[in-house]
Amino acid sequence: MGVLSGLEPVSVFHYFEEICGIPHTSYHEKALSDYCVRFAEERGLFCRQDEMGNLLIVADATPGYEEEDTIIIQGHLDMVGDKTADCGLDMEKEGLRLQVDGDYISAEGTTLGGDDGIAVAYALAVLDAKDIPHPRLEVVLTVCEEVGLLGATAMDLSLCRGRKLLNIDSEVEGVLTAGCAGGRRAECRIPVSRTQGTGLPHIFTLEGLLGGHSGTEIDKGRANANVLLGRFLMILQDHTAYQIVSMSGGVKENVIAKDGRMTLLLRAGEEEELMQAVEEFHSQMEAEYGTADPDIHLKVSVGREVTCSVLDEESAQKVVEALNLMPEGIQAMSMDIPGLVETSLNMGVMRLEEEELTIWFSIRSSVASAKERTARKVQMLTELLGGTVKYQGDYPAWSYARNSKLRDLCVDVFEKQYGRKPEVQALHAGLECGILSGKIKGLDCISFGPDQLDIHTPNEHLSISSVGRVWEFLKAILAARS
Repeated sequence: MGVLSGLEPVSVFHYFEEICGIPHTSYHEKALSDYCVRFAEERGLFCRQDEMGNLLIVADATPGYEEEDTIIIQGHLDMVGDKTADCGLDMEKEGLRLQVDGDYISAEGTTLGGDDGIAVAYALAVLDAKDIPHPRLEVVLTVCEEVGLLGATAMDLSLCRGRKLLNIDSEVEGVLTAGCAGGRRAECRIPVSRTQGTGLPHIFTLEGLLGGHSGTEIDKGRANANVLLGRFLMILQDHTAYQIVSMSGGVKENVIAKDGRMTLLLRAGEEEELMQAVEEFHSQMEAEYGTADPDIHLKVSVGREVTCSVLDEESAQKVVEALNLMPEGIQAMSMDIPGLVETSLNMGVMRLEEEELTIWFSIRSSVASAKERTARKVQMLTELLGGTVKYQGDYPAWSYARNSKLRDLCVDVFEKQYGRKPEVQALHAGLECGILSGKIKGLDCISFGPDQLDIHTPNEHLSISSVGRVWEFLKAILAARS
């Protein structure tokens, strides 16, 4: 008996548990992709798997639906792999440990991967069913969505006949997404030089931050651990001298960094000055983040005197300037859609290695020129510090269409099922619809999904009842006649 056995809809939760048992973080989706290939072969379905692991699975129309328009069901195979500091699970090799609490499913100590495992589960459940009427279905499952929509960018969709696409990659039930921001990843490398230093090693651990998805939570006012480490270094400069040994923070470009760690050498006898700096930091955090991110805490532990490799004075200043001057967070709000973030960037990952400081950004904007300007700003600042920038994962915005037959259909089906109108919105997070629309001429897209909370964090929860309602919504869309 599985953890999710007995939950309704049974078929959806059966496949979701199967998916959660297979490691499938970004760049490690092959086992899940191969599982889906075997699923298709066992049912006699056409299936094409490319070199990256992207999949196209095709099912013929059920009787009476042969003349209806083909529908594409689309989601992604990969998940963000994040976990708590005390979790020993190897997410690249081990399955998740699912748990149920009331109406919610979560994973012990790790992200759940409901984004976008639930889309894969829905698709497999539809393909496996004998009693769900539908037109010809083309199921498109991509890899590496969470690291720049790389799979969708590379996938050959020339075999697809469908011009109506259901993207099941949204996290709020009752909201139909009809547009999204474009994005780009930036990898900044700033060279540093080292010397030998002697002092007491102080290990600083920044914890208690909420983190979150840099698209859907960027407007929540949450702190970024990488930025805060830079803030503390700037504060500490006013109290005492220090030498930087190591620094790191964050796990993914598109996840707001929720923890960070650094080792500094300080002279003996500077404890009072250090504690003054720590108290000042905590006071500033309370004033700035007391409501949005109230549990920020900087923990300090001290070791015995050592002599080791440290940044020289010029390089240490480069690090302080990079972490404090780089743009971060919301850069502009939309003037067309109230409450929508137009442009943002997230300093998702920071690593100080022996010879360079590396910072990875996720840049998003619904306006192409604003995305370009933000990327150039990061590049200019990096070059001023003697570094270089490499871009990857560039994808276009998905523009809101004034007229959409698919959107109208989904609104009508929703009203009949729920007795109210859905909210139709554009999203700041990136979806694959923009890329797919560029590959399939005349593609009409809509995105929806069940309620998911705190995605991309170990606090991620998926609503059981919402999964059931969205399942009925999906089946009704497939059964609707044009």
